[in-house]
Amino acid sequence: MTLAEMQFVPPDLRLASAEIFMLAMACLILIADVFVKDKKRTATFVLTVIALLGAAVITFNTSSGQVLYTFSNMFVGDLLSDLLKLLVYLTVIVVLCYSRSYVLVRPQMARGEFYSLTLFATLGMMVMISANHFLSVYIGIELLSLSLYAMVALNRDSTTATEAAMKYFVLGALASGLLLYGMSMIYGATGSLQISTVAERLFAGDGNKTILVFGVVFLVSGIAFKLGVVPFHMWIPDVYHGAPTAVTIFIGSAPKLAAFAIVIRMLVSGLIVVSKDWQAMLLILSVLSMAVGNFGAIAQTNLKRMLAYSAISHMGFMLLGLVVGVVDGDARFALNAYSSSMFYIITYVLTSAGTFGMIMLLSKAGFESEEISDFAGLNKRSSWLAAMMMMMMFSMAGVPFFVGFFAKFSVLQAVVAAGYLWLAIAAVFFSLVGAYYYLRVVKVMYFDQPPANASRIEAPVGAKVLMSANGLAIAALGLFPQTLMSLCAFSLLRSL
Repeated sequence: MTLAEMQFVPPDLRLASAEIFMLAMACLILIADVFVKDKKRTATFVLTVIALLGAAVITFNTSSGQVLYTFSNMFVGDLLSDLLKLLVYLTVIVVLCYSRSYVLVRPQMARGEFYSLTLFATLGMMVMISANHFLSVYIGIELLSLSLYAMVALNRDSTTATEAAMKYFVLGALASGLLLYGMSMIYGATGSLQISTVAERLFAGDGNKTILVFGVVFLVSGIAFKLGVVPFHMWIPDVYHGAPTAVTIFIGSAPKLAAFAIVIRMLVSGLIVVSKDWQAMLLILSVLSMAVGNFGAIAQTNLKRMLAYSAISHMGFMLLGLVVGVVDGDARFALNAYSSSMFYIITYVLTSAGTFGMIMLLSKAGFESEEISDFAGLNKRSSWLAAMMMMMMFSMAGVPFFVGFFAKFSVLQAVVAAGYLWLAIAAVFFSLVGAYYYLRVVKVMYFDQPPANASRIEAPVGAKVLMSANGLAIAALGLFPQTLMSLCAFSLLRSL
């Protein structure tokens, strides 16, 4: 190696300035919180929101629309990463605003750690979204996962929360091991861990095919755990149910965007040459997830567990778009299929945040409004909030003229265009099964009598306004879905 080859190339820190800012703010808030005497942690909350808004401004201002690399090509800045990061910031701000009143009446939750861990988890998601190296992906996943383990266990007095955190930690460690093993095999097959270099070598026909396929198997298994699809779904119902609702809403929303990003980075950008192998695996995972998720949700009386099984089925539905991107080596359908999946995941995150937000809106000190029966007669207690919840349920069920319908329709259209008619029929069947338990919640709200001890809904005005904006956004995107669909397609076109 010559001296010229050994020279250090300074990284372009401007590309990663949002990540650097987020890390600095997370550390600052962690230290500043020591000096905060206010039990409500108002200063910590405000600083956290400022950190997210600041990162959003930086991401927007540094976006060039070009595909740029830094840190020895381990970090990529493109339109896809910019869009997903902005959506992550928005989602986390919405989650924090929903959680504010819930956290205040629970002393075990009203600590600065909740906000610091939220920012570190957000930083992990940002790294995952911009990763162009398998180890960068792994670092982002671990930063996110370690923060989430601690957040699930924040309520130390709750045995269900502690049990959920332990289960999440053990299974998460297993998934991380599978990911690392898969990455090591891909390195053995191609001689590189840089995603773009792996893709180039596979296009050139280099690499050991047998080892590569084994690596892909382990990689997909690790990704499946992070997405929460069958058969790696065991943690989802227990964590969603056991964790405090303020943590459940966080786990059930923003990380899904980051998980979608790593699927695109690793499988589509890096391993598109062996798409036949990983598409076959994702096809099986998708069908099983839709089946287990929808039939499992029917049996639930707890709304959080029902939404956990619903999340499994939705992730299965999202995978359909990734299954049909390449057909017999023909990538003509790829952009349509992948953008449909992206549109689906964004709409799911929006709807999921609103649904869990409603659970927290109806909760009080010493009372978790998480049973389906707790929503009985909600229309008589607050017809406006009942209408917002109905919109969430209709959207998740895929009722026409709500955004969930167009998300499902776009994925099904991509599946049919690729020639997988039987798969589209199976997906429609499972969607009809899913409609039953969503409409059951609507029936309980509008036709059942409210409990005798039901009190007035005393939610903060800000939370009610946010809930209204969330519900109306679902309705508006259902009427005008084309803008978001085009944005998804354009960002993928400019980034892949």
